[in-house]
Amino acid sequence: MSSTKRALIAVAVMVCILGVIAALYLYRWHRPLAGTSNGTAPSILAELPSDAPAIAYLDVAALRKLQNSPLSAVLGLTKNGPQTDREYADFVRDTGFDYTRDLDQAAVAFWPTSLAPAANAAGDDPNLAIADGRFDQGKIEAYATRAGGKSERRGGRTIYIVPGSPVVSFEFLSPTRMAIASGKKSADLLEISTEGQRDPAMQTRINRVAGAPIFAVVRTSNLPASFYADLAKTPELDHLVRSIQGLSLSGQPQGEQIHVALDAECDSMKNAFEMSTILDGFRLIGSMSLSDPKTRRQLQMTREQAAFLEALIKAAHVSHQDRWVRISLDLTPEMLGAKK
Repeated sequence: MSSTKRALIAVAVMVCILGVIAALYLYRWHRPLAGTSNGTAPSILAELPSDAPAIAYLDVAALRKLQNSPLSAVLGLTKNGPQTDREYADFVRDTGFDYTRDLDQAAVAFWPTSLAPAANAAGDDPNLAIADGRFDQGKIEAYATRAGGKSERRGGRTIYIVPGSPVVSFEFLSPTRMAIASGKKSADLLEISTEGQRDPAMQTRINRVAGAPIFAVVRTSNLPASFYADLAKTPELDHLVRSIQGLSLSGQPQGEQIHVALDAECDSMKNAFEMSTILDGFRLIGSMSLSDPKTRRQLQMTREQAAFLEALIKAAHVSHQDRWVRISLDLTPEMLGAKK
C-alpha cells in the first residue's frame, strides 16, 4: 500500500473518530437536564386551579419524621424547634390547631401581580392553599366569628370570610382538608374550577421536582412587569431574564444537609449558556465584594450576615445543559442556624 493511501485511510479514520466525538457532544448537551427529584405529582395538587402560574408544595408529615433535618428544625417541626410566641400559643388554644403537630401537607397556588410586600399585604397578590391535617372545625369557625368573620352559603357550601390585610376566606372540603384563600376577592378564589388540563410544560416541570418534600414551580410568562423594572438599564441581562420560560425549585434533605436546586428553563441553548456564564461571574464578584469590610458597611450588614451570605455564594454551583441552567447548593445546619 502506498504512503498516499495509508495517509488517506488515516485521515478517514480520524474524521470518523471526530464525527463520533462531535455526535456524543451534541447528544450530551442537547438532552434535557435531568430533574432534581423526579416523581409523581401529589394528588393534592389536583385541588388547585389548573391555570395557576405558580404553585408550591410542602410535605410537612415527611419533614416532621426527619428529626435530624435542619429544615425540619428551622420550620419548628421538631422538639428542638424555635420557641412558640404567645400570640401563636393563644391561636393554638383557641383553634385547637398547631401546624407543627396537625398539618400534614399543603399545596399553594399564586397569582402574582406585584412583588412589593405592601401589595401582598393589601391583598393584591391572591393565593389559594389546600391543607390536609387534623382540624377542629367547630373551634376554627368560632375563632373566625370572634375575629369579625362571617359565613356565606354558596351553592350548598359554607364559606367563611375574615376581614384583615389581606382578607382571608376558607371552607372545609372534608373533616381533614381545608381550602384557604387570601386577597381582595378571596371568597371567589374558593369557587374557581379545578377542572381542565394543566399546561403540559407546567406539568413537566412539576414532575421534575415532585419527589421532593418541598418544591415550587413558576411559569415566568405570568410574572408582573415590576419584576423586570430594575433590569431596564442592562438590556443584555434584561433579555436573558426574559428568555426564562419557567423556574423549578426543590429542597431535599440529605442527612443533616438540605440539597437545594433552582432550575431555569430558557428559550434557547445560547441564552442558557450566557445565563450560566453571567451567574458564575456574579458568584465570583459577590464573594470578593463581601470579603471587603467597606462593602459590608455600605450594605449595612453585620459580620454574621456577611459570613452567611459569603458561605451561601461559595457553596452555590452553577451548571447548564441544553436550555436549562441550574443553581444548586447544600445548606448545612450552621448556615440555617439550626445548630451552633
